[in-house]
Amino acid sequence: VGQPRVAAGWSSPDTHRGWLLKWTNYLKGYQRRWFVLSNGLLSYYRTQAEMAHTCRGTISLATVHIEVGDTCHLVLTSGGRNYHLKASSEVECQRWVSALQQAKANATQMMHQSDDSGDEVTVAQPDRALTSGALKTLISKLDDLSTCNDLIGKHGAALQRSLSELEDLRCPSDGNDKLKTVNERATLFRITSNAMINACRDFVDLAEGHSRRWQRALQYEREQRHHLEETIEQLAKQHNNLERAWREAPSTHPPGPERSGEVDTSDENEDVEFFDAMEDSPAFITVPAYQVFSKSKVSSLFHLCFQDTSGSYALQQRRGRRSRIPDKPNYSLNLWSIMKNCIGKELSKIPMPVNFNEPLSMLQRLTEDLEYSELLDRAARCVCTLEQMCLVAAFSVSSYSTTVHRIGKPFNPLLGETYELDRLEESGYRSICEQVSHHPPAAAHHVMSQRGWTLWQEITIDSKFRGKYISIMPLGHIHLLFHSSGNHYVWSKVTSTVHNIIVGKLWIDHSGDIEIVNRRTKDTCHLKFSPYSYFSRDVPRKVTGVVADSDGLAHYILSGSWDDKMESAKIVESSRGCVGSEVKQKTVYQTLPPKLLWKKYPLPENAENMHYFSSLALTLNEPEEGVAPTDSRLRPDQRLMEAGLWDEANVHKQRLEERQRLERKRREAQTNIALEEALEPSVCDTILEKGPCNMYQPLWFEKRLDSETRESSYVYRGGYWEAKEKQDWSQCPSIF
Repeated sequence: VGQPRVAAGWSSPDTHRGWLLKWTNYLKGYQRRWFVLSNGLLSYYRTQAEMAHTCRGTISLATVHIEVGDTCHLVLTSGGRNYHLKASSEVECQRWVSALQQAKANATQMMHQSDDSGDEVTVAQPDRALTSGALKTLISKLDDLSTCNDLIGKHGAALQRSLSELEDLRCPSDGNDKLKTVNERATLFRITSNAMINACRDFVDLAEGHSRRWQRALQYEREQRHHLEETIEQLAKQHNNLERAWREAPSTHPPGPERSGEVDTSDENEDVEFFDAMEDSPAFITVPAYQVFSKSKVSSLFHLCFQDTSGSYALQQRRGRRSRIPDKPNYSLNLWSIMKNCIGKELSKIPMPVNFNEPLSMLQRLTEDLEYSELLDRAARCVCTLEQMCLVAAFSVSSYSTTVHRIGKPFNPLLGETYELDRLEESGYRSICEQVSHHPPAAAHHVMSQRGWTLWQEITIDSKFRGKYISIMPLGHIHLLFHSSGNHYVWSKVTSTVHNIIVGKLWIDHSGDIEIVNRRTKDTCHLKFSPYSYFSRDVPRKVTGVVADSDGLAHYILSGSWDDKMESAKIVESSRGCVGSEVKQKTVYQTLPPKLLWKKYPLPENAENMHYFSSLALTLNEPEEGVAPTDSRLRPDQRLMEAGLWDEANVHKQRLEERQRLERKRREAQTNIALEEALEPSVCDTILEKGPCNMYQPLWFEKRLDSETRESSYVYRGGYWEAKEKQDWSQCPSIF
């Protein structure tokens, strides 16, 4: 029967799980489904592997009605809908019924508790929150014991009836059936008894653990109170000494120009006069550290704290980056009420509240591609161009790793908005982005590294909302140039799709092909992002690739997933596979053991409450002095959203969007005036070709023609970092 495993499951019925048959329809009948009971919710999936991304349905047990039928059949009624389920045996059915009843009782009680305490003010103190959580846990364990007690009584009575029936049995033919019934009920009684014992043990262990924790907390509070009393006593003595020294100062020191005018800045005189007046005090202390300092230590500490900001101490403070942001508030919003009239429209034209955003702009998300810039640093040191291609391919895949849990929409940048990321000291590069077009939205990006490479790109986002999913198609090319070798790599991004927009859990997938070309050597790398499929047995989010030379001969095989890691394996031999009647001929590669190219960094602690930001993403919106007035860090709606003030952020977002619409109308009017005043047809054609949106001229980027593809794109013209050094932002428009 699996006694230990069943008993363990019963000791924590809120996490019961297993296979059940669920009635689907008259054509398919009962289908096997994986059910999970957790936190008062019963969810079911087609397979266990499906739990990571798709839930087929969820039933709240707080309002469900449980009815047990014949032949291992049970019916759950919730919200006017019936769920017909079947278990593999009567014992398994009874286990599920017991777990569901206990979970229902817990869910109902928790709902009543939340209703009763809904008008109370939330206590923010961590000690009270800890005590409240411990009490709730103990109450939950007591409820488990009560439920197990009821079940033991129920199963004990049934067992007693079966024994009485067995004693009155006369016909031998009925003996086997009755004996089987007694054995099953005895098994249930033993299981419930084990569960009762485990629940009691858990309750006692939990109570003992909390008792020890409370004892330590009480002892710590006593020591803190004792230290505080001593500190207050010493401060009171120092206060009295200071008052006495101040009263005696006029008679002790004759008045003079240095006393009546400005304060003398001599450190030695200040030291002697100040501390001589405190000789009765036992020591000069600071409250936070409870430390005692001598006169020389205090003097040196004074100079350290108030030295010039160009010193090493200020440099250390300036280098520090934040490791957390305020937790994301839990705001509910009806997505369908906003998006039902937007099907088929471009995503950038849909007026969305900040509830669907994350507190970063698209310019910052573009800069976030540099999280694994050390891959390019390694590639710059490579002698072999094919090995360098492998690292470039891994870098192109790594830019998607931060999106696996990030289903929030970045803020659409305003026209003329910029974002800089100066990481010369930490990573050796400087990055600058600018929004160069509003419709279609386009951003230009330029990165200059002191470690031997330069990266630039112009990305235009084409997005469509299709009802069930959103497709995001980045258009444009990414260029990477290595200074020493002159290798120039070019590639583009794949399509991203956000699924379950209206119903279900949101999840993101990337699919398509990336072709990386080395323009100097004509080496290529073909990467394939496999779309997720229910019927595929491959690893989810799989990425495969082949690195080939200019003659098309493959040298490396790349494999991995865009959310975890990428590996490369050197090819030592290739051959053609067997050709069947219905099977296409395939190339079979023999490779050396794979080598790790890239591995994703673990997310920071508490990332699930901070929009699943990576360590780099947490620092992107950190305030920084000296940036341009058009920098994304200064955008008010984005800043308010990060602080958790979403209502205020929505007000500012609407204000900025309305201001941008008015600015667009102004440029359209200027275009019409220019057309009316233009005399030559060639001038009119130039104005019409630019359009009203492109009448705006970016400050830091300009359009240039690619000599190889004959396509024009925005390239960095220079001047931003020089303007920052001079703090001359007179050319920047006022967009916020």
